[in-house]
Amino acid sequence: MLMDIDYGKCWGSSKKDSWKTTLLLAYQSLGVVYGDLSISPLYVYKSTFAEDIHHSDTNEEIFGALSFVFWTLTLVPLFKYVFIVLRADDNGEGGTFALYSLICRHARVSLLPNRQVADEAVSTYKLEHPPETKNSSRIKLLLEKHKTLHTSLLLLVLLGTCMVIGDGVLTPAISVFSAVSGLELSMSKEHHLYAVVPITCAILFGLFALQHYGTHRVGFLFAPIVLTWLLCISALGIYNIFHWNPHVYQALSPYYMFKFLRKTRKSGWMSLGGILLCITGSEAMFADLGHFSYAAIQIAFSFMVYPALILAYMGQAAYLSMHHDFTSKISFYVSVPECLHWPMLVVAILASVVGSQAIISGTFSIINQSQSLGCFPRVKVIHTSDKIHGQIYIPEINWMLMVLCIAVTIGFRDTKRIGNASGLAVMTVMLVTTCLTSLVIFLCWHKPAIVAILFLLFFGSIELFYFSASLIKFLEGAWLPILLALILMTIMFIWHYATIKKYEFDLHNKVSLEWLLALGPSLGIARVPGIGVVFTDLTSGIPANFSRFVTNLPAFHRVLVFVCVKSVPVPHVPPEERYLVGRVGPAAHRSYRCIVRYGYRDVHQDVDSFETDLVDRLAAFIRYEWSRSLENNNDIAGNEDYGSHSGDSNSSCRLAVIGTVAFSSQQPYEESVQPASVSIGFPTVESITDVIEMEPVGRRVRFAVDDEPEPDMMNHQDTYDGFNSHQSLPSRRNKPLYRLAVTIHMSSNNLTLNGFRSKYRYFILYSLSY
Repeated sequence: MLMDIDYGKCWGSSKKDSWKTTLLLAYQSLGVVYGDLSISPLYVYKSTFAEDIHHSDTNEEIFGALSFVFWTLTLVPLFKYVFIVLRADDNGEGGTFALYSLICRHARVSLLPNRQVADEAVSTYKLEHPPETKNSSRIKLLLEKHKTLHTSLLLLVLLGTCMVIGDGVLTPAISVFSAVSGLELSMSKEHHLYAVVPITCAILFGLFALQHYGTHRVGFLFAPIVLTWLLCISALGIYNIFHWNPHVYQALSPYYMFKFLRKTRKSGWMSLGGILLCITGSEAMFADLGHFSYAAIQIAFSFMVYPALILAYMGQAAYLSMHHDFTSKISFYVSVPECLHWPMLVVAILASVVGSQAIISGTFSIINQSQSLGCFPRVKVIHTSDKIHGQIYIPEINWMLMVLCIAVTIGFRDTKRIGNASGLAVMTVMLVTTCLTSLVIFLCWHKPAIVAILFLLFFGSIELFYFSASLIKFLEGAWLPILLALILMTIMFIWHYATIKKYEFDLHNKVSLEWLLALGPSLGIARVPGIGVVFTDLTSGIPANFSRFVTNLPAFHRVLVFVCVKSVPVPHVPPEERYLVGRVGPAAHRSYRCIVRYGYRDVHQDVDSFETDLVDRLAAFIRYEWSRSLENNNDIAGNEDYGSHSGDSNSSCRLAVIGTVAFSSQQPYEESVQPASVSIGFPTVESITDVIEMEPVGRRVRFAVDDEPEPDMMNHQDTYDGFNSHQSLPSRRNKPLYRLAVTIHMSSNNLTLNGFRSKYRYFILYSLSY
């Protein structure tokens, strides 16, 4: 699987993909997207006929189950996801957060407090502005007006997120358990009871123990394994159809669903909790859209996965229609010829491991996205690949999932009860997707309200029908995803609420700029050599924690940087648009503000690269202001002249978008931005008045470590923002004691920065020695 590092796209825009590339992506998507969906024939019929209904000589039950499976696969994965939901992408990204992001961009319903108008200038912040009708404007204003609706929408998103995490616990358990259950045909019942559970637990333990290596090492095996599995079940289905009952195709008529419910009544309705397992993994088509293209996923499902699954279910039904022996247990393996039993068992176990891997990786991704929205406690995120974007590993979550998976396997020891739990989680996620997509149809696609309502009623009624069949089995396993979701939603909502309250406190207690400028020797405050970096959630103003720091330690560094790391409701922020840098106060004060923007699918940089980029962007901003002052004044006699030039009120409100490419001769693009208001009822925030998208000047920034200190740069006359323009450093030597050393070269000036990092990320100071 090959993906672009910056945008998470495999090979670029689907519109420009050649057929060869699209087919290659379709092949690769088999192992990543369809692992879970393709192994559902292992347990669908077994869960359906577990206890509620029995297979009779009339074949009405098995033909009715086949009819339900066919139409469910056709209506939900094919019509709903492939033809409708996949089009509701956010810059090519899919999933619950993509839908929520689209809604938040088109209507101010987000609870994130630090929203700025400047965020709309990001190139991935795509908006459509067709003429709105009177009704659509009225409904949009209603949504934006009531904060209760904002909270309800967030709770809906969190519910879907928690159910996906719950599915990450249940899918590996039911997949591997069902695959290993094929041993029951080769050993006695007593031995089978003592063999399947330990083998399943051992496979699960090995699967989770290997997560820290990353899937890129074995990812090239995923697609061949799933393709082999699909070809095997297709061939097996064709063999069973022609060998046992060529007329099984008649069961595809919807009439058999009616006959099924008429005969089985309540038992048949309850058995739908097993039938709905045929669409487990359908959500992955939308969630993994960003890793592939719309055309690739559409081709892979329509021409490979869908036909293979239909043939597999028809083949099993054809075999069962000619075998009414109630003593033999209904399972996938009874329809496998004896000579192929062991090869199919091996392929099934491998396919179940691949399907489990996909949902585990998806769980890591969705938790990382939840962190970006401030809805999940901070956990350690490890990048497992330098080349493949988005492949991450979260140790704490991995071991928690492993313990829960093994506990579910040992506690339930039954495909039916695990299936009841998994079915409820799957249908809840699909219901959430249906509700959010209906809002996207109305708010983002600007379709008439009747279109969104019809979509919601048609697909929502189908999913509610299955959801009710799962919910009725609350005491038979369906309680587990509800319990997990309740615990996770409580944690996530409390964390999000506390995050907002913390921001509200910081906003109301921030310190004025006049207070910062008044700090000096007259108050006993010293400016020491160095760069001080203060992390804050505020996009404007001086955080209160800095005032407490100065009160307890009456000194701060000559160069002061207030850094805000924030999330923008887009999947990716291009690196060249990530950093907003501006001054705080006049130039002589040497204080700056840096806003670092990430999308919900962006993987945050590690500490070392973040340090390097931050200092690099700060140096680029200083060089840019220096070049602008040259253009405006032709010559800068000294720091005092420059300070008087850029110390006006406007300059302290200008932020520059610092890029990563070389400076061009073109003038930087300037955009006037009005102060932004917070969407949760806070007072208006003093945001930026201008945003300058700039490319750094063609001067050098080089990195080195030095042992010998430099004289105090304040002893030199020609200085620019505290950077000496005459003194050069001695020869460079390594110093293992320091984690970071940076030399900023401007003209002939050099400066060495030695960084010391605290374990608390929200407030970090960097020492500077000369």
